[in-house]
Formats: sequence, structure tokens, C-alpha cells
Amino acid sequence: MSQMTFAEAEYNIKKRKTRREKFLNRMDGLIPWHKFEQQLAKKYSKGTTGRKPYPLTAMLRIHIMQLLYNLSDPAMEDALYEIESMRRFAGLRLSDNLPDETTILNFRRFIERHEFGKRLFDSVREHLNDQGLKLQEGSIVDASIIAAPTSTKNKLNARDPEMHQTKKGNEWHFGMKMHVGVDDSLGLIHSIATTVANAHDITQADKLLHGKEKRVWGDAGYSGIEKREEHEARDVDWFIAMRPGKRAKLAKSNPLAAAEKTKASIRAKVEHVFFYIKQMFGYNKVRYRGLEKNTNRLYLLSGFTNLLKAEKYLTA
Repeated sequence: MSQMTFAEAEYNIKKRKTRREKFLNRMDGLIPWHKFEQQLAKKYSKGTTGRKPYPLTAMLRIHIMQLLYNLSDPAMEDALYEIESMRRFAGLRLSDNLPDETTILNFRRFIERHEFGKRLFDSVREHLNDQGLKLQEGSIVDASIIAAPTSTKNKLNARDPEMHQTKKGNEWHFGMKMHVGVDDSLGLIHSIATTVANAHDITQADKLLHGKEKRVWGDAGYSGIEKREEHEARDVDWFIAMRPGKRAKLAKSNPLAAAEKTKASIRAKVEHVFFYIKQMFGYNKVRYRGLEKNTNRLYLLSGFTNLLKAEKYLTA
């Protein structure tokens, strides 16, 4: 056994746990590691030449930390050298040969190349389903814009061609749009779609419904959804919010006002999802060019969101 480093010795005698430590311990207990590693193992061991690759467990944990804290590849390498709690989460020691930014980049590209984001998201859904958290009878659909850099000061001297501009209210936004389908009982994400920012929300709704719903909730942007061809065969109750201007004219005593309030309280669950992804995980601005890489990342962040939201049910 190698000798304990000063960093490890000091870490062992410190008087309190940091918020980062507590959060990483939380995620360590929530993530279905065995299912994740099963998905990656065959592809990871194929075709490796030259020096021995880092253990899959360590690289997977490093990648997950990179997503949780929205770190670049160089920043993730620095964090492994500087932060003992992160090294421990990855199962590494300061005296080890720690992965450099190129190794971290290559593992991220490995995840993207094989589209593991969606597969790991599905593994989380399967894990929660095994714990009794099954899809219920209703879905909430919504979308949120994720900004992209508007600058053209880059190698191509151009904005990302897969991102577009759109107007929301009186403000213009440039980027992509994340569309989600969320269970109306548990508030867990079950479906995801991504588009350019100027795609209308209603065009992606059919990709967000799992087909077993008896009711669907949406904001005023989904008005007229029940008349669209792709939903003609659906036997569901549509609870779509009234246009803001029309709702403002309703008297408080009007039964429709109470109905709109109920709709809003149900739809609020979808905002919690975007809070986790855009605020807690810091992904309110894309990190990569193109939809594909960002979509892969959003699948993983959605899986982590589901685990954190399901925590109260799992402990109960």
C-alpha cells in the first residue's frame, strides 16, 4: 500500500464536510453505477492500443463530475489535482497518474460517438422503474431556450449554423431549444427532443408523449394541439393554458379562472426540471457547437435531474 499524502492526511482530520462533499456523496448513492458501466464496458474495452487505458469506473466518474459542475476539460484536470473530494469520488489519489485534459476529452468524445447519453438516461428510467417509480397517466410538455454564443470571433468567423435566433416577448435569443415531456405525478422527465431555438413548441409535442397518457398539460404555446394530424388518434384530455391576454380578462369569481390556476399549479412541475438543468447544473448556455453534442449532454443531465427529484421517493 502506498504512503498517504499530506493532502489525504489533512482531508481525513478536517472538522466539517463541504457542500461539494455532501453533494458528491448524494450522487454516489443515487447513480446506478452497475447499469451505467454495463452500457459502456463492451465499447470501452474494444480497440484500445498503446498504453493501458484508465479504469472505466474512474473515467465515468470524472465525466459525471464534469457534467455536474459544468467544467471544461482543462478545468476538470485542474480540479482533480486541486480538490481531494473529487479525487475520492473518482477513486483516485494524488500520488496516482491522474488523467490529463486530453484523456478527459477523449472519454467525452467516446460517450458522444456512441450516443451513450440517451442510453444512460434510459438506464436511469429503468432503475427508477425497478424502484416502483413508474410512469403515471399524465404528461406535461414544455420547452426552454438554451443560449449559444453570438460572437463570430472564432476559427470559422461565423455563428454555429445549427443554432438559430428567435424572439420571446420583447427579447431576441440565439441558441437551441430543449423540449421535455414530464410525468404529471412524479415530475420526472420521460422524453426529450432538441431543436433550433425558432422551432415552435407544438411541432415537437408528439415526440414528448409516451402513448399511455390519459391527460396532457401544456402552456398557451400548445393551443390547438388536439387538432393536429399527429394527435388525431390520441384518446387524451388536453389541458392547455389559456392565452395570457384572455385569462387577464377573467373575473376572479369565474370558474375558468380557478381552472387556469389548477393548470398552472400542475405545469409548475416542469419548471423544476429546467431549474435543475439550467441553474443547478449551470447549463443555461451551450458548451459545444452543434445540436448532437449538446443533446447527448442534456440526456445525461436529465437523468441526474430525475435521480435528484426521485430521491425523496427512494428514501421513503
